[in-house]
Amino acid sequence: MVTKGDAELHDHALLSEARQLTPAIYALARILRLRGTDEAGLLPLPPSELEVLHYVLESPGTGTGALARELGLHGSNASTAVRGLVAQGLVRRETDPHDRRAVRLYPTLDAQHGMARIENAWAALFADALAALPADDRAALAAATPALRALGSTLRGLRSAARD
Repeated sequence: MVTKGDAELHDHALLSEARQLTPAIYALARILRLRGTDEAGLLPLPPSELEVLHYVLESPGTGTGALARELGLHGSNASTAVRGLVAQGLVRRETDPHDRRAVRLYPTLDAQHGMARIENAWAALFADALAALPADDRAALAAATPALRALGSTLRGLRSAARD
């Protein structure tokens, strides 16, 4: 039988784990947001445009409203980022054939090639850092990959449920 005290200790332990993990994940995410385009030989993209581009690459045919909701952006900020990406030839707009008032967003071939270069640059950055770590740390990070993916999926699910 789990007592209230046991549940509070469990909650405290989970919160403590989260407090240790969150800054580490945030630091890695910040590196990814701020690096990659230069290393790939591409023009720098503001972090919001890079996030929008990544989302459009993962979800071609999305609308600006859905994109804004999923990324937690204000509609005007999402529209500004999309306009910038369209102007750079990285995203194209197409009228939705089922609703002529709606627009669907699609990545261009330049966007696909550019993101591949950015992801290769990110991998090279991480490979250099991994090479400097002890083998045990590299193995622990490799073993944590499925758990980190599951954590990301769970966080997306919780965010979606909170919006509904």
